[in-house]
Amino acid sequence: MATAHRSGTRVHRIPPALRAPFEGRTWREFGYLLLGLPLSVVFFALALSLTAAGVGLVVTFLGIPILAGALAVCRGFGALERARARALLRLDVADPTPVLPRSDGALGWVGAVLRSGVSWRHLLYTLVHMPWAVFAFSVSLAFWSYGWCLLTYPLWQWVFPVHAGIDGLQLYGDGTHDVYLDSPFELAATSLIGLLFTLAAPWIIRGLAAVDRLLVAGLLGPSRLEGRVVRLESDRGVVVDTAAADLRRIERDLHDGAQARLVALAMDLGLAKEKLLEDPDAAATMVDEAHGEVKLALQELRDLARGIHPAVLTDRGLDAALSSVASRCTVPVRINVDLP
Repeated sequence: MATAHRSGTRVHRIPPALRAPFEGRTWREFGYLLLGLPLSVVFFALALSLTAAGVGLVVTFLGIPILAGALAVCRGFGALERARARALLRLDVADPTPVLPRSDGALGWVGAVLRSGVSWRHLLYTLVHMPWAVFAFSVSLAFWSYGWCLLTYPLWQWVFPVHAGIDGLQLYGDGTHDVYLDSPFELAATSLIGLLFTLAAPWIIRGLAAVDRLLVAGLLGPSRLEGRVVRLESDRGVVVDTAAADLRRIERDLHDGAQARLVALAMDLGLAKEKLLEDPDAAATMVDEAHGEVKLALQELRDLARGIHPAVLTDRGLDAALSSVASRCTVPVRINVDLP
């Protein structure tokens, strides 16, 4: 019994709006936003303190290596952020160009770090990302937690009368008139509001994560100049390979075509020279044939310079090209061509 499997994209029967709270993408991006706050606070404090110390001590020349160290720390933070974005956001950002000192020693490394625009972009990311991480953490956690808490409120509402001595969540209270969410209608309304929060939270999380994607790709990846350099190097490699292939083709065509014809021409002229006194008529005939061979050799060289060898191959196809080659051969040749 054979079973047929249909290949292609899986079709979901559940609408995306209802599927989003349970998708792995939502939970990965939510984890990215939650983890971003503590990491960003630590690196922001470290980078800001080192940068401030370096700028303050720059007049004593001690601030220059301290500032370079701050930029190096920011580059390390950038490497961690790229790995985190690759794992949780599925964003693959290429590593920027490493620091390339012009000279050996600590001074060469310090100068290379300070001249690197990538290092300063990493510092900018460290300073900008911290306030954004606070905002993204607060908004995502609030929507996600309030949504699930209100949605499941009827399941844990019993905790209040049993352990807290009140009827439920307090909606309003002034000490005299207290309003609690405890009636069936209020429980249903609370769950409905929680459902709306739960359905909206994944899309809010995705919007916040999209901003993080822009920050990581724009500030922690290679610059446009580096991308152009890479493309130019790739194009240069293609050009070099093409030129080498053309050179090999020219050498092969010269060896198989014009060179062989010129060698045969030299041999014919040598024979004509030997028969010039003994048989002038035969020598004249051989010289006349050699003259025709010179014309053919010149034509082949012109075709070779244009990259078309032989020219009849382009004009009339392989059948005519083989027939042309065979017609110039001194040895009797018969060609059978069967092409579709």
